[in-house]
Amino acid sequence: MKKVFLTVVAALGLMTGAAHAAGGGIAWDKAPDRSNDLAALQNGAKLFVNYCLNCHSAAFMRFNRLKDIGLTDQQIKDNLLFTTDKVGDTMKASIDPKQAKEWFGGNPPDLTLVARSRSAQGKGTGADYLYTYLRNYYVDDTKPTGWNNLAFPNVGMPHVLWELQGKRAPVYETVMDHGHEVQRLKGWEQLTPGTMGAERFDQEMGDLVSYLSWMAEPAKNTRVRVGFGVMLFLLFMTFFAWRLNAAYWKDVK
Repeated sequence: MKKVFLTVVAALGLMTGAAHAAGGGIAWDKAPDRSNDLAALQNGAKLFVNYCLNCHSAAFMRFNRLKDIGLTDQQIKDNLLFTTDKVGDTMKASIDPKQAKEWFGGNPPDLTLVARSRSAQGKGTGADYLYTYLRNYYVDDTKPTGWNNLAFPNVGMPHVLWELQGKRAPVYETVMDHGHEVQRLKGWEQLTPGTMGAERFDQEMGDLVSYLSWMAEPAKNTRVRVGFGVMLFLLFMTFFAWRLNAAYWKDVK
């Protein structure tokens, strides 16, 4: 129950805080593009089901669509389904929406299209935002949740992945900017270790964001491949038509 509570609070924090992210916080890191890496997408799907699906729905995605990233029906049943789910079901949160609204004042947002819905001029894509957001939590005892985030300050969402990343605190240095002293992020102090090192955690978050990006547009890779083939066909036909035209008019003066 405690895990469900924290996840719901996290969901509502993401929903309310993301609206402010485009206007403040640090520059967004470039998210890795693993849309063609089936192993990464499968790992991202596992992370999504284990850490997000308790409270977040993906109502426009069915479990059996995961066969597009190389999983079989049996693998989906054994590793990604809850006891009452079926392979053909949509990805709905296990929490009761009525209870969530009663407890927290609103339902956690659907994440099917979240990777396409967050972007900012000059900062990056929705995937870049998610990748930056998930990796920049730090301990802040002044906040009710005990956590804050550099991607957008004063976030209301606790760090539900802290057991993986551990507890961290930012280290700042004072620099001069246009004649004024400002605090600039220098690095991180690891307060307590997580079950993953920093590099491994970044890798896992990259897989999760890649899955969220794939889920937002599962047909993208097919569309790109078909588009590439069509452009090659049109290029060939243009050359063929040009040579045919030259042959047809060669005797015309």
